[in-house]
Amino acid sequence: MFLKSLPNTINYAMQIRLTNLRLSAEAPESDLTQVIGEKLQIKRDDIPGFRILRKSLDARSKYDIKFVYSVAVNLPDDPHLANKIQKRKEVEQFEASIFDDPIPGASPLNERPIVVGTGPAGLLAGYYLALKGYQPILIERGFAVKERVPQLRAFDKEHADHDEENNYLFGEGGAGAFSDGKLTCRLSGPDVDWVLESLIDCGGRESIRYEHRPHLGSNKLPLICRNYRRKIEALGGEYRFGCRLEGFLTQDGQLMGIETSSGVMKTKHVILAIGHSARDTYEMLHGSGVPMVPKAFQLGLRIEQPQENINKWKYGHKRYFDLLGAADYSIVAKGKPADLYSFCMCAGGSVIPSVSEPKHFCTNGMSNSRHDTKFANSGLMVTLDPKYFGSNHPLAGMELQRKFESIAYGIGNNEYLSPIQRAKHYMDKTSIIGETTYQSSYLRGTISADLRQVLPQIVNEGIENGLPIMDHKFKGMFLKNALLVGPEMRGSAPLRILRDHESREIPEMRGIYPVGEGAGYAGGIITAAVDGLRSAREIVRRYASLTNNEHH
Repeated sequence: MFLKSLPNTINYAMQIRLTNLRLSAEAPESDLTQVIGEKLQIKRDDIPGFRILRKSLDARSKYDIKFVYSVAVNLPDDPHLANKIQKRKEVEQFEASIFDDPIPGASPLNERPIVVGTGPAGLLAGYYLALKGYQPILIERGFAVKERVPQLRAFDKEHADHDEENNYLFGEGGAGAFSDGKLTCRLSGPDVDWVLESLIDCGGRESIRYEHRPHLGSNKLPLICRNYRRKIEALGGEYRFGCRLEGFLTQDGQLMGIETSSGVMKTKHVILAIGHSARDTYEMLHGSGVPMVPKAFQLGLRIEQPQENINKWKYGHKRYFDLLGAADYSIVAKGKPADLYSFCMCAGGSVIPSVSEPKHFCTNGMSNSRHDTKFANSGLMVTLDPKYFGSNHPLAGMELQRKFESIAYGIGNNEYLSPIQRAKHYMDKTSIIGETTYQSSYLRGTISADLRQVLPQIVNEGIENGLPIMDHKFKGMFLKNALLVGPEMRGSAPLRILRDHESREIPEMRGIYPVGEGAGYAGGIITAAVDGLRSAREIVRRYASLTNNEHH
């Protein structure tokens, strides 16, 4: 809303929001104070302070690229100034949203709550519970993040065997720990702000508060994960690695404990943050009577392009590349039988394996904070409706993933080589089998293949129809020298675990709180983290903490 007339009171101090502030990409950010002063027609010295709320890049003009800002500005106690400003456009009253941080409830909590999984949903749930004095136990089937790194390097560079518990998907930090660290999120509000602040407290850079497409970088995430663990443990929480969930102990519809690979653990509250790739756990949950339904999910291929092509398309001039670094993109091609869209675009990044089961293969992408490889890559995704799964069974989408990942593994000589094809050959249906002249960032190695074999026909049709539209939007730069690898099967979970809207528990199994991507309620690091936070908050709202000393 626009700033309304201020009441005739003694104190006219206020905070306002200014939008659409534009600053040349070549100008120092310190010039933003001058831009604010000009917008409000006041001296820059009369601006006590401001903070950036949003920052995005406007690269429509290749000769004058600008950053666009939204800011919150503190204004002095000046009735004349308030009356003058209230008449200006692009000025709004600003009131910071208030985070819902309940006082712990009164019901006794006799056992420590358990968090299953240490990806974004489990990590933020455990962190919030620890801050509030609940001393959570976080169990993780994989290894600590420091122990994951050498195993991943051995798999990529030395053709080591796939480890079912210590890989790109399982271990401290979950799949997110080694898949880029993008924080793009359609959600907004105090819960998102709280998650971002916690990431900053644990080592993320300050600018993730307001960047349009914030990104942590795969090289930064391991330290952030360790910092969360240190804080949780300092607050009385506990981690147990190499501990896999194997079953539930219930009585009259109430959770009483869990069975794990390390033994039975008593508890009446479990936050289930298993991630979207724990297929053996999905099977256990279904066999235990956990209610779930099939859900549409995203799948497709990954496109790899010379980063230089993307820079030229977005910036136009080399000076902007030197100034702004590797360019990214987000693009949608509306079409039939389904829309095609980019997903998890990794500027200056690498294609990596996304393998949770032996003898299966699919891809993902990552980039470090420096975005310093010569490759750009992005998912090319189509949303597949459950009617195409071939069955109404809750796990039908998962079995479809398995089918095509198994085909891809066989194409890759049973060695986790990535099937690869030139984009023009995919489009022309003229695959050159045996070609070996590919330059790809996938470290373990590639093998020439017809990628139509690794996807359902309807997904191939979506990609075939959408790629020319994308290339047209990029003025011929999207498919120039582009390679396709795949399949990409882990865009989202192929099912949803049902839960009560208010209590966030499974109604038939009170005390089990399914959260995050694996439960079918999130689609990225931030949305998963927020979902885990919200379920942890419901535990706090209803039950007393385990310590007399509350932490806020």
